[in-house]
Amino acid sequence: MKERDMRIRQVMWQRALMMCLILTVGISTSSCAGISGLIGDRWKEEVLLHDGRKIMVDRMVKRGGRHEVGQKPSFTEQWLSFPIPGSNQTITWEDHASQDLGQANFLPMAVDISGGTPYLVVYPMGCLSYNKWGRPNPPYVIFQYQGNEWKRIPLQELPSEINTPNMIFSMPDVVVEKFDKLVITADMIKGVIAGYPQPEFKTIQREPVKPGSEGSTNCEERVLYKGHWILPNDPIAKKFIDKQMK
Repeated sequence: MKERDMRIRQVMWQRALMMCLILTVGISTSSCAGISGLIGDRWKEEVLLHDGRKIMVDRMVKRGGRHEVGQKPSFTEQWLSFPIPGSNQTITWEDHASQDLGQANFLPMAVDISGGTPYLVVYPMGCLSYNKWGRPNPPYVIFQYQGNEWKRIPLQELPSEINTPNMIFSMPDVVVEKFDKLVITADMIKGVIAGYPQPEFKTIQREPVKPGSEGSTNCEERVLYKGHWILPNDPIAKKFIDKQMK
């Protein structure tokens, strides 16, 4: 049922985009802003693959939950879908809010295809997610599409030719709003990535990031204990949680 609902949303998005393109022939694409807002935060990115080919990636994000005044809520749901060149197959990846985090897990950085196999490079979204996914350094989580599902693999198994982020990574929906376009070109994405300060956001690093660098590798280590994130080997926190649960 969830897959069917997602396909329905994708069809609605495709129809809205087509309507927008029809209505705005010879008119600024800003005229589509209303249509975009009606169906949520959805857009397309022209993604440049490592071999020079380009694919169109459909992206959607939803925000929700508590948040500080003046700040946007966290991502609670996101998906992306893209075709495999030379085939009729379309691949979809989803990320939903989990109970242990209260938000989605990742920020997608790169999607690529090597030897006909799709790969996805994502970045843990926030310190809790970084701890949940094993505090990887370099700070990436790698997925490979195997047998009609995404499976996590070690960074060492990511083909060496996949070495460059090719999607909008940080606050992508906000960046898209600033562009005021429904389709983000590869050149636009390249410009956004060039503005990221950390080296590990500009290229996919293969060596550990040095301590003290900005980003997730600076996150304080936490472990999940009975639904609460605490410092490792913290007997006082464990005692307090145990008492509260009685």
